[in-house]
Amino acid sequence: MSQNTLAESVELCIIGAGPAGLSAAIYAGRAGIATKLFGRTPKFAADYEIDNYYGFPETILGRDLHERGLAQAARFGVPAIEEQVLGLHMAEKGFEVVTAKSKVLACAVILATGVARNRPKIAGLSEFEGKGVSYCVTCDGFFFKNKPVVALGEGNYAASQALELLNYTPHVTLCLHGKKSAIDEDFAARLNKAGVVVVEQAVERLEGENGLDRLVFKDGSTLDAHGLFVAMGEASGADFAQSLGLQTSGAYIEVDREQATNIPGIFAAGDCTGGFLQISTAVGEGALAARAAIAYVKKHCR
Repeated sequence: MSQNTLAESVELCIIGAGPAGLSAAIYAGRAGIATKLFGRTPKFAADYEIDNYYGFPETILGRDLHERGLAQAARFGVPAIEEQVLGLHMAEKGFEVVTAKSKVLACAVILATGVARNRPKIAGLSEFEGKGVSYCVTCDGFFFKNKPVVALGEGNYAASQALELLNYTPHVTLCLHGKKSAIDEDFAARLNKAGVVVVEQAVERLEGENGLDRLVFKDGSTLDAHGLFVAMGEASGADFAQSLGLQTSGAYIEVDREQATNIPGIFAAGDCTGGFLQISTAVGEGALAARAAIAYVKKHCR
């Protein structure tokens, strides 16, 4: 994404194109709300057999149900955009949603990201959480001014976190943790231009006295680092919650009966809120979140 990309303004942005996100998109689009829907293909959209979903007397495959949801949302003017959302930030008016290719300013946001936090198996990771290990640059980058830090991950999310760390320190390394790079050409060029060193080795353990001091790789080599920012895979609802200051219970986002979070304009639905992790539940919560978001947009953005 070019740093000079102009942001598009919409009334509602939905992050996540699973059952909750698509349900919300259908309701919002049908209500005439200018909506953007971002999301990769969810895990259930494969040869996953579903035979407890209302209205289907015969078993339906997850991918077939997903394709029907995509088509229905598109019919109401909200096609799913297969772009990974890298960041969600408070803006002067509403919220800024950042993907690898675009920026969108939205009056309201619905998080329907599912639940996933990729915690790599690294000895000492849990012991150093809060003592050098972090999952949120926006939250903790400030504490590592001019110190050596590492962003851990193989994709654009990790690349974006490494670039954000440059706001606090010039000593930034991106570690792929033994995985094949999934960083696109634009992000790779930006990392190279910024002087961010990329290392491929997998981290075996973390070491330090009163906090994190170094990473020890599986080949025995070491790298001095006072901060390790884990950004494996894609950004999850928990990542967005942490950066925005949403109230959570464990890995789940807390919502009220209207699917509203503690921050006005931010709603959440589906697995990222916990509860009964079923497609039917996610669809219902997506509808509730959309209803609340529609009311919010009409009151605050028109």
